[in-house]
Amino acid sequence: MTLHFEAIWPSLPFILEGVGVTIKFTLASLLCGLPLGILLALAKISHLTVFRWFAEVYTSVFRGTPLLVQLFIIYFGLPPITGYGFSAFEAGVLTFSLNSAAYSSEIIRAGIQAIDRGQWDAAHVLGLSYATTLRTIILPQAIRNILPALVNEIVDLLKESALVSTIGEADLLRRSQIVASEKYLFFEPLLIAAVGYYIMVMVVSLFAKVLERKMRHA
Repeated sequence: MTLHFEAIWPSLPFILEGVGVTIKFTLASLLCGLPLGILLALAKISHLTVFRWFAEVYTSVFRGTPLLVQLFIIYFGLPPITGYGFSAFEAGVLTFSLNSAAYSSEIIRAGIQAIDRGQWDAAHVLGLSYATTLRTIILPQAIRNILPALVNEIVDLLKESALVSTIGEADLLRRSQIVASEKYLFFEPLLIAAVGYYIMVMVVSLFAKVLERKMRHA
């Protein structure tokens, strides 16, 4: 088997531009999905039945259907209904944010419920409000405990972002496919894409380990 990377080198900058698109897409999905995940987690431990019911149904739907199907519904199915045409980037961010929120809500809920109930009671005795207790006492401890699980969710989000190539977003995988079609060489550009994803995942994992070590000694 002969590899022809020399034919790919001129297109390497074009492929690597997809790294920036992938990172931007992942960060946007994370920044939108994580706050929604926190709200869903709070709804799941709420005393209000309607909130708990909504959060459980939401999580069940998004965890029980394929991500690719969700992406196609939002990109191809919603525009005729809503009259708004989503760009590939918008549809991808919306889909991945909603999907990621369902998974992260379970992680966050477990982290909150793992905190000793006595801390809630002590905060109540001190006159702290529910929001203040959650923000200053409960969530910081919960996040410290669930950080490895959240990192796994971020890594999954980064890797699954390759699905946006199916709706035409010019991410790392899509650009590799374009070059592969132009050069009639498929192994080399896809291998470059695989290495790119691997490096991004390793950087995220390394950053998470450093952050976890700092939080452990804080």
